[in-house]
Amino acid sequence: MWLCAMQLISGRHWADNRAQIARLLAELPPARPLLVLLPENFALFGERQGYLDGAECLGEGPIQSQLASWAREHGIWLVAGAMPTSIPGSEHIHTSSLVFDPAGARRGHYHKIHLFDVDVADNHGRYRESETFSPGQEVSLTDSPFGPLGLSICYDLRFPELYRRLSAQGARVLLVPAAFTAVTGEAHWEPLLRARAIENQCYVVAANQGGSHETGRQTWGHSMIIDPWGRVLACQDSGPATVLVEMDPGLVDELKRTMPVLQHARLL
Repeated sequence: MWLCAMQLISGRHWADNRAQIARLLAELPPARPLLVLLPENFALFGERQGYLDGAECLGEGPIQSQLASWAREHGIWLVAGAMPTSIPGSEHIHTSSLVFDPAGARRGHYHKIHLFDVDVADNHGRYRESETFSPGQEVSLTDSPFGPLGLSICYDLRFPELYRRLSAQGARVLLVPAAFTAVTGEAHWEPLLRARAIENQCYVVAANQGGSHETGRQTWGHSMIIDPWGRVLACQDSGPATVLVEMDPGLVDELKRTMPVLQHARLL
């Protein structure tokens, strides 16, 4: 079983981003079963109106149709890191992660719970996701050959209680699609990812945006895959690329047997 994190430098236009993703998918090795995680904003990376105009209803639209087609064509589990999805009757939208199986069927989804409303010392400065997005309300696991997949998106990474709940419900692989800024990423990206892997005894697959975007934003990159012991197995510093690792399911079982952290937890 293989895990893959895809790193992109996405822009405002789906056609350009689609071509970037298609090229990287075509370069994947034949190893299967394979799970591929796209980063946050893989389809659209721009300003507020662009997200609103590009939002799709769940189960409809050209972006989701293309994702299903890619999953079928390449015979992969494809996790669409995060894209805008519409909310009936609301002027706001969700940012959502979608899971497709090798038959192209959508097997699960998750709406980002924690919204990035912060000020960062970079050239963008002010981030207010709540002006565009509404938060999700539910944690989400999706069954797969790799074990239950725990879904999350970017800023969620700073909230360990989400991952502990996913782990307590049986997650074996935690997915973290992101568009972490260069400033916050350099300071906190790897330590937070390794902590989530260690404390929950899960594999962590983290796909980040990685470079300079046409909007002027700078993202940190360093997409990586971490094992349940907290070891970084592979990492891509910057630029569009894929990070690929063979998963050892037995390692999860061994750690849960020899160091039963969740059984010892008293404040769940």
